[in-house]
Amino acid sequence: MKTFLIPAVFAAALSTVAPAEAAECGSVSIAEMKWASAGIAASFDKIILENGYGCSVTIVDGDTLPTFASMNEKGTPDIASEYWINSVRSLLDQAVNSGRLVQGAEILADGAVEGWWIPKFIADAHPDIRSVEDALKHPELFPAEDDPSKGAVYNCPADWSCQISTANLFKALAADKKGFELVETGSPERLDASIAHAFENKVGWLGYYWAPTAILGKYDMTRLSFGVGHNKNEWDRCTAVAGCARPEVNSYPVSRAFTLMTRSFASRAGPVATYLKTRKWDNETINQVLAWQDENRESNEDAAIYFLRNYEGLWTKWVPADVAEKVKASL
Repeated sequence: MKTFLIPAVFAAALSTVAPAEAAECGSVSIAEMKWASAGIAASFDKIILENGYGCSVTIVDGDTLPTFASMNEKGTPDIASEYWINSVRSLLDQAVNSGRLVQGAEILADGAVEGWWIPKFIADAHPDIRSVEDALKHPELFPAEDDPSKGAVYNCPADWSCQISTANLFKALAADKKGFELVETGSPERLDASIAHAFENKVGWLGYYWAPTAILGKYDMTRLSFGVGHNKNEWDRCTAVAGCARPEVNSYPVSRAFTLMTRSFASRAGPVATYLKTRKWDNETINQVLAWQDENRESNEDAAIYFLRNYEGLWTKWVPADVAEKVKASL
């Protein structure tokens, strides 16, 4: 397990100002995105801010594009604990440079992976399938639940930026002409259920997914190549643009997930902003927490408490000693 250290002198300095500034923390809103790792991050930050810094925290629903637009244009919510920035990279740069938003820690320290996946048992049984193009030659291996005569490519949940990129890649690959339909899953739960159904019935599955996640810890999946490298210019021009007329085949970038804050919050947050610019975890750690959450069917808050109780050697390095003691006492 990796640890991320605050220099001792700096931490000591923070501990001297935290109590005075905690009273100024006031009311804070945190966007809870709809994927599990982001939900745990939001709950974790809520516990730290409330019990360690004396904030009054409200969790609000979040989604990739609406949350960015709201923070950028309206200054609310105050924090997005885990925000995948690839879909809004240029807009985020503008918002940071103009002083509307502040970029905090890269919460997923190893980055995150997106792509189209198939079950490993299909990849093992069909070693000729190593790319998306290879898979699209075999619609019979990836039958749609509602019409087994067609193959299915399962899309990202509604209102996630990956819904746009997956639809554009489906179009660029002319997958409909190869016997496939694009299945709109609508929600993370339905996307996960489609994978579980495929493994339970030992049938093929092809579609979008990402890591770190509990699903990819529970089910052995193989990520397919798109046969080309990531073209950022094409991604920004078309792949990530809704309704693009002439998309080209492209690869997903290695996604980066940061904590975002509004400037108004960061300006008054004092040591809380310092914490949010420090706190991060590696994929192995969050995968372990996600697997525990999935296996035990626990809430994001319960998973955050599990993390606090079982990874004390990690998270206590992110805050001054007096803040850590307050949080431990609250458990």
